[in-house]
This record gives sequence, structure tokens and C-alpha cells, in this order.
Amino acid sequence: MVVNIDVEELLIIGDSDFIIRQAQGEWETRYIKLIPYRQHVEDLSNRFKSVKFRYIPRFHNELGDGLAILASVLLYPVNVHIDQLEIQIQERHGYCNIVEMIPDVQPWYHDIIRFLKTKEYPE
Repeated sequence: MVVNIDVEELLIIGDSDFIIRQAQGEWETRYIKLIPYRQHVEDLSNRFKSVKFRYIPRFHNELGDGLAILASVLLYPVNVHIDQLEIQIQERHGYCNIVEMIPDVQPWYHDIIRFLKTKEYPE
């Protein structure tokens, strides 16, 4: 995509230190199936004025990791336009915004005993 829109400088961020170091040429690519990919990255890199690779740990890249997981599980037909996603970044995880803690002073088995005594479900 970036080749087609005449980008000159490119920053590629990835959460696999292994792949980033191979792409930078710091580590040798020995696995026979990865060699063509490494060569393709090298050929594409020559089309830009500047290409930089940066490693970012996955736990610092939750948004990117979440989008990658989402993209890997969604099925959509070829040649179908997908509307742009609007993403809101919250201060806390989503589950923290919807779960309310209700203090309960009764032991965990309280409702079971009550049911066995009265045969009434808790409210």
C-alpha cells in the first residue's frame, strides 16, 4: 500500500523482536520458509528513501495486538469495502467500566443454605 502512495520514509513497528532484528539484518534468517519473506522485505526496503524498524513489546502495544487479533478472526468476502473503525481509548479496561462491585457480607454458601431451607431462589 505505501509503495502505491509514494511514501518515501517508513517506520515499521512490530512486537516480535525476532522478526524485527531479522528485518534489520541484525540476525540471520536461517529458517528456510522465512528466507523468501526476508528477501521480499529487503527488495521493498530499497524502494524507500528511509526504512526503520522498531520493536515494541506486545504489552505496550495492546491496541495493535487487539486489532491484529480482530483482523485474524473476522471473515469477510474479498472485494468488500470495510468502513473505517472509530476507536476510543479509555482510561481503564472496558470490563472495569461495566462491572460494579457490590459488597456482600454473607459467606459464599449463604444462598445455597437459604435455598435448601426455603426452596426459594435468591432475589
